[in-house]
Amino acid sequence: MNANDIIKNAPPIDQVGVEERIARFTKRSIKKESKMMALKMAIGMCDLTTLEARDTEGKVIQMCNKAIRPHEDSSIPSVAAVCVYPNMVAIANRCLQNSKVKVAAVATAFPSGMSNLKFKLEETKYAVNEGADEIDMVISRGRFLAGEYNYVYDEIAAVKQACGKAHLKVILETGELSTLDNVRKASDLAMYAGGDFIKTSTGKIQPAATLPVTLVMFEAIRDFYYRENKMIGMKPAGGIATSKLALQYLVVLRETLGMKWMNADYFRFGASSLVNDLLMQIMKQQTGVYESADYFSKD
Repeated sequence: MNANDIIKNAPPIDQVGVEERIARFTKRSIKKESKMMALKMAIGMCDLTTLEARDTEGKVIQMCNKAIRPHEDSSIPSVAAVCVYPNMVAIANRCLQNSKVKVAAVATAFPSGMSNLKFKLEETKYAVNEGADEIDMVISRGRFLAGEYNYVYDEIAAVKQACGKAHLKVILETGELSTLDNVRKASDLAMYAGGDFIKTSTGKIQPAATLPVTLVMFEAIRDFYYRENKMIGMKPAGGIATSKLALQYLVVLRETLGMKWMNADYFRFGASSLVNDLLMQIMKQQTGVYESADYFSKD
């Protein structure tokens, strides 16, 4: 299927209907035993991320240590991955090599995507050669909004090939796509072009992840699975800072895609600050009192 056919076949999105469904999902209550299980599950689905110009080797090492052991309570799982810039991949890879935590790297001129394809492919290959298990690429939003769908499709396919054995997460930057119809079209393009995950945002643009956008992307994944019999992962990123909100995302995931997607192989949270709030909620469930935020590392 070519890019124009993918766009033509994308169903229109009823924004009011999406918002009504989200309103129903967010009213669900979770019992205490299930809540504890969901909080720990959410930690195991997080990608700890540091993507700042002031990143240092020490900061990456500290984050890797936290990723492996988020808390002294051994029943709390490691996070899913640590996400860094390509020049920090070797450091993260060295720290995480004896753990199950993956190394993810942003590439393709993150976060803007404003560069040529040759550079994007070279950066992707560099990150993979340094030891990245996963690549988070950004689509060319300007090209997409200009209707150059074949360009966007071909670019994703080329980056996927450059990834080799590494998994590819395709960042749509939904805050710049303007409409839910565009979110659906971009989701379909990314999956058919070879993306292993579709991801909402870089975290650098507002609005970032939202529940309505995530539901539209879940539905695109569901429809793709029915057509192609292939499971695609999903990563909402940016703006998910509280346990309450994270649990709402898990409810929408469970109700839309089902239990097969309820694991880190197919669902991630791109929200480093979320981990501490999840830990605080777990301690509250266990002890009945909130621990101070000062008891948890900031990175």
